Amino acid sequence: MTTSFKLNLPQGTLITGRWKGGRYLIQRLLGQGANGVVYLVKQVDSARLYALKMGFDTVDIQSEINVLKALQRQGRRHGSIKRDLAYLVEVDDYSLQGKEIPFYVMRYIKGEPLRAFLGRRGTRWMDAAGLNLLQQLRRLHESGWVFGDLKPENVLVGAYGEVELIDYGGVSSIGRSVKQFTEWYDRGFWNAGGRTAEPSYDWFSFAVVCIHLLSERSLKHAATQLPQMRSKDDLLAIVHTAPSLEPYRPWLKRAIQGEFRDTSEACLLWRELIMAPKQGVKKKASTPRWIISAFAVSVTLLIYALYLAFRF
Repeated sequence: MTTSFKLNLPQGTLITGRWKGGRYLIQRLLGQGANGVVYLVKQVDSARLYALKMGFDTVDIQSEINVLKALQRQGRRHGSIKRDLAYLVEVDDYSLQGKEIPFYVMRYIKGEPLRAFLGRRGTRWMDAAGLNLLQQLRRLHESGWVFGDLKPENVLVGAYGEVELIDYGGVSSIGRSVKQFTEWYDRGFWNAGGRTAEPSYDWFSFAVVCIHLLSERSLKHAATQLPQMRSKDDLLAIVHTAPSLEPYRPWLKRAIQGEFRDTSEACLLWRELIMAPKQGVKKKASTPRWIISAFAVSVTLLIYALYLAFRF
């Protein structure tokens, strides 16, 4: 088992698998967590871009690999042809300074972190990104897993709102304890429930992600309370009063309280909300009656004048 140590490999570093010989050139760092780092890499032989995660612990990495294999099997069973199902491309070890570092390679969507994406494209893009994220979570839940450490940094968004979860280090089997979490998005932090890995844990985390990105100041204020004073009621109060959260209010309330039957139902409600006519959209102003009347009189007089001109 590899013990924890810092990995800081620069751009241009060549990663060569010890057993399979796959070669990957590091482009840049995508993210770093408690149990490993994720790099954007280019496969030398094909020039394709992938995400490569190096882990500090063989057991943790193997757990993530099992999750990705399960997702891949599920996609094949459903016969999906609309989406690249290569969750897991390669698994191998990398020799560095006398240590054997396990790594795996997974697909990569060209995009940016969720916060940066919304900042550049506008918050209304939460509609599409949110639906795609929930669909990703549904696939995960249906395979028997909970993501756990859901936060904006772990969500990569493509040009059209397509979503990729880039770090599976916090994924836990349903019914077990959540392995990793980040305080603000953890329902235990808000005294809103336990840390058992279940779909409702991910719903709650995503609800807080929405509040954070769309009403950050309110969330910061609520989070600074004494631990014994924090509750889900603080989050529900923000959802009820923040205008920026109004389009998603029914969904957020149910997610915070864990009221969905399953993640399919959560996806369905989100879709219904984003497809509903938006309130506050001004109707096209109707033409005043006096203008219509004046126009009719003008047309009548013009016709009469032409009649007289041709007659005499």
